[in-house]
Amino acid sequence: MDLEGKRIVVVGGSRGLGRGLAEAFVARAAEVTVVARNAAAVRGPAEQPTVTAISADATDVDAAWRIMEQTRPDLVIMNAGAEPPMERIDRIGWEAFTTNWNVDVKAALHWVQAALTLPMTPGGLVVLVSSGAAVQGSPLSGGYAGAKRAQWFIAKYAEGLSAELGLGLRFRVIVPRQMFTGTGVGDTGIGTYAAAAGRTFAEQAATWPDMTPRAFGDMVADLIGRTDLAEAMVYAVHGDTGVTVIE
Repeated sequence: MDLEGKRIVVVGGSRGLGRGLAEAFVARAAEVTVVARNAAAVRGPAEQPTVTAISADATDVDAAWRIMEQTRPDLVIMNAGAEPPMERIDRIGWEAFTTNWNVDVKAALHWVQAALTLPMTPGGLVVLVSSGAAVQGSPLSGGYAGAKRAQWFIAKYAEGLSAELGLGLRFRVIVPRQMFTGTGVGDTGIGTYAAAAGRTFAEQAATWPDMTPRAFGDMVADLIGRTDLAEAMVYAVHGDTGVTVIE
């Protein structure tokens, strides 16, 4: 997929990994729409003439359908998610435990449903950004790991339905296999696990490769541009090992 001129929607693109993705797509001359709760907070990518910022709640089903109809994207990147409440399993309440189910999973479901039902144009690609926690778990972040794994199932179910209905759409999952400093989820996780291990924030952060959100965005954009994510369903991204296939 040559990204130049492609219509790309980045859901949750105002900060963190979503911002890195938006910046990477802009650098490749794509027409980028960033969806965020506060569109006014979108800086950098939104200053480019090829970027549109839309203020919306990613979990709002009506917003998902409206934006998909308006933009008719070639590619949708689902990066929207909540910072997980951090607590031990014996101490966390149900409302906190389900935070990421009510944001990350709910948003993924609504946008995938819109892609399937409108539907997107044949050849369209929907990429869900999951987490390494979906692979190895994350015992101090409540229901976060399970929610991120549920996104895999949503992508798989959608891929199967697209094939069954002959829609020509593809659904893929990107799994960051590390934490990133300077992001909400990353800083929250690093700080909590540092405290549990008796380390400083810097010591805990040093256990992960030094990789910026923009570097992550470039790696994903290059992957899409080179392979169109055609070879597998789930891809891992890591600062040291690069891109590898999970399944």
